[in-house]
Amino acid sequence: MEDEIELIVETAKEGMDDAINHLKKQLANIRAGKATPSMLNGILVEYYGSQTPLNQVANVNTPDARTISIQPFEKGTIPNIEKGILQANIGFNPMNNGESVIINVPPLTEERRKQLVKQAKGEAEDAKIGIRNNRKVANNELKAVDASEDLKKTVEEDIQELTDTHIKKIDEILAVKEKEIMTI
Repeated sequence: MEDEIELIVETAKEGMDDAINHLKKQLANIRAGKATPSMLNGILVEYYGSQTPLNQVANVNTPDARTISIQPFEKGTIPNIEKGILQANIGFNPMNNGESVIINVPPLTEERRKQLVKQAKGEAEDAKIGIRNNRKVANNELKAVDASEDLKKTVEEDIQELTDTHIKKIDEILAVKEKEIMTI
C-alpha cells in the first residue's frame, strides 16, 4: 500500500518534471533576437538523398549576438544547407561565401517581441495544464488505493505542494524568457 502511494507520487512528480523540461525546449525555440545555434534546431538538409539534421552535416556557431555561422563538413552541401534554411521558413536569409553559410539575425520589432511573449505565455500555460493533469491523475489513482482517509489527505496535500512548486517554477522560467525577449 505505501509502495503504491509512493509510486503514485513519484509518477506525478516525473510527469510534472517532464512538463517543465518540455517547456524549456519549447522556449529555446522562441528566438529572442540574440543569435543562438538552437535557432536552427529542427532544420533538415538534403544529404546524400536523405533528410539529415543540420547539426549532423555542419558546425553551427554564433561569432556574435547577430550572426550565425554554419561551417559544413563538406563544401558541396552549402546549397542544400541554404535550401533547408529557406524551406524551414523561420525568417532567415542565408548567405554563402563559398566556405560557409552566414545568417544575419535581424533585430526584433516591438510588435514581434510582443507576439513572442504571447507565444511564450501560451507555452507556459500548456505546461501548467500538463502539471494540473498530472495532479488530477495522481489524485484519482490515490482515491482507488485502500488506505486510511488521513493518509490519503496527507498525500493529496503533498501532491498539491508538488503542483504549486512546479507551477511557481514555470512562472520563474517564463519571467526569465519574457525579460530575454523584451531586452533589446
